Amino acid sequence: MSQPDLEFELAAQAQGARLIAGVDEVGRGPLAGPVTAAAVILCEDPPAGLNDSKKLSAKRRDALAEEIMARCDWAYAHVWIDEIDRLNIYHASHLAMCRAVEKLKSRPDLALIDGNAVPRDLAIPAQAIVKGDARSLSIAAASIVAKVLRDRLMVDLAQQHPGYGWERNAGYPTKVHLEALLNLGVTPYHRRSFAPVHNILCKGLSTTD
Repeated sequence: MSQPDLEFELAAQAQGARLIAGVDEVGRGPLAGPVTAAAVILCEDPPAGLNDSKKLSAKRRDALAEEIMARCDWAYAHVWIDEIDRLNIYHASHLAMCRAVEKLKSRPDLALIDGNAVPRDLAIPAQAIVKGDARSLSIAAASIVAKVLRDRLMVDLAQQHPGYGWERNAGYPTKVHLEALLNLGVTPYHRRSFAPVHNILCKGLSTTD
C-alpha cells in the first residue's frame, strides 16, 4: 500500500515555492457539530508515520497530532452550524480551509488542497489533489490535526448534550444518534439543513436548548 510522500511539495519547490501548506477538512457528513479544517506547513524533519487520518488508530492520530502541533506551523478553523446551513456544507468546508490558511503564522507560497477543487476565496496560489491525504505528507498532517481537534470538540459537546453518542460517533448519523434525535430532539449543534434533522423539525418534534 502506497504511503504519502513529498512528491507534490518537492515539485512545488522546484518551481520556486518556499513555504507549502497542506490543507484538509473533516466533518462534511455529520448531522451535528462544525466542519473543521486544518493547514500545516511541515517542519524540516516531519513526524514519522504521517498518513491519511482515516488509516490511523485514534491513539496514533493523537500522538501524531501532538507532534505536528509542537513542531510545525499549523492552524485550524471551525465553521459552525449557522454558516453551514446558510452556505451549504461544500462552501462551508471551503470557508474553513480559507480561514485555517489565513491563521498560519507564516504566509505560504502554495496550498495543497485535499479534493478536486480549490476554494475560490483562497488568497494564495493552490493546487487541488484528489485523495491528497493519502498522497501528500503535508495534507496528511492537516488531515490528522483536523480530525483530532474536531473529535475532541465533539467529546466536549457530548458532555453538554448527553445521549447522542457524539463522544463516539462525532456527530455522524449512526443508529444511536438517529434514535436520540427522535427521542431527545434537535440541539443547537444540529445542522438544520441536513435531511434527517430537517425532517424531524418539519414533523414538529421538540428541540433542546
